Amino acid sequence: MIAIGSIPLIMTLGNSMLIPILPAMKKHLELTQMQVSLTITVYSIASAIFIPILGYLSDRYTRKIIIIPSLVLFIIGGLISGFAAAMFSNAYAWIIIGRILQGIGASGTASIAMALTGDLFKGQEQSHVLGIFEASNGLGKVLSPILGALFGLIVWYAVFFAFPIMTVFSLLLVIFFVKEEGLRYPPPPFKKYVRDLLSIFHLEGRWLFVTYIAGGTCLFTLYGILFYLSDILESHYQIEGVIKGLILAIPLLFMVSTAYMTGNKIGKDFPLMKRLMLVGFILMTSAYLLLAFFKNLIIFVILLALSGFGVGLSLPCINSLITGSVEKENRGFVTSLYSSVRFIGVAIGPPIFARLMEWSHIGMFISLTVLTFVVTLLILFLIKVTDKEPTQHHPIRYTYY
Repeated sequence: MIAIGSIPLIMTLGNSMLIPILPAMKKHLELTQMQVSLTITVYSIASAIFIPILGYLSDRYTRKIIIIPSLVLFIIGGLISGFAAAMFSNAYAWIIIGRILQGIGASGTASIAMALTGDLFKGQEQSHVLGIFEASNGLGKVLSPILGALFGLIVWYAVFFAFPIMTVFSLLLVIFFVKEEGLRYPPPPFKKYVRDLLSIFHLEGRWLFVTYIAGGTCLFTLYGILFYLSDILESHYQIEGVIKGLILAIPLLFMVSTAYMTGNKIGKDFPLMKRLMLVGFILMTSAYLLLAFFKNLIIFVILLALSGFGVGLSLPCINSLITGSVEKENRGFVTSLYSSVRFIGVAIGPPIFARLMEWSHIGMFISLTVLTFVVTLLILFLIKVTDKEPTQHHPIRYTYY
């Protein structure tokens, strides 16, 4: 459980630790706001592209065969970015290359670890581990602004070297402590695999689509607002360093603690999962609406904490719905596609928020309010849950329609 939980922790640090040092990177490399946001965007786009491919490979072979080389590639990408920033005056292009390699490495880690959780744990224990998984993801978000700010005190590019060091520990944990049985039967032919997936999305596409969109929306708003908050803390309030990191961590702390408790409570109670998702998105919608009209820093952070609470309620439920929806043979692809959507949300957050920041403070948060309200309606009307158990004729755990 610790080995699996370490994977999303490391992958989250791979993006979020950069947020506190983005203003310094912008200054030292003489970049525009859009250019500096691309250091997060290219990582996430590369991940989104390769996640379904590696998800398919993990279904055909084993999860560890994909996870271990991916962690190694993540280490290599961090070293390329770090050495380029330390040695070259015009290091931006090399940093982008390193970030792309890190993104490809990340594509074979967290999403595959989620599928691995579904393979190794069942029932209440599965929901508990998925809660730990999401809490670990959130813990990375809590620690990352603080760690990023601390490493930034050494030199702004120190975070690039921190990635490989931390990833080595996760790599060793996976190698020695994850015991995977592997395939005890030949992998299905590609055509059959595709037919099975098409059948899954034909039968369950509506609610899967909604859960994918909900997860992507959570990550889009979360990273976009952190990008916005990181900028205004320096430009408007002259708050830098560790204090800035601590402020950025407040809404994330609410998210991670809520995600952990939610994962422990939901079990396989599908109606409860839907209710918690609705409550979570209502809280997010309310917080973003109020944020449009408040600029006081204390009130701003309190409302962000409220939105973090909403995200923490929603994500473990989404994870459990998706992970428990299909059998092992197709789980890697389905969870990987979900992770792709999440990474796309992360990828488009900073550049879109960069444009919205130039447009209007009120307009930015009203747009977020409309987005989360629409997702709330989709959850309400398109996810229909039952308490029926799987039957012999329907061995896949379709409990939603």
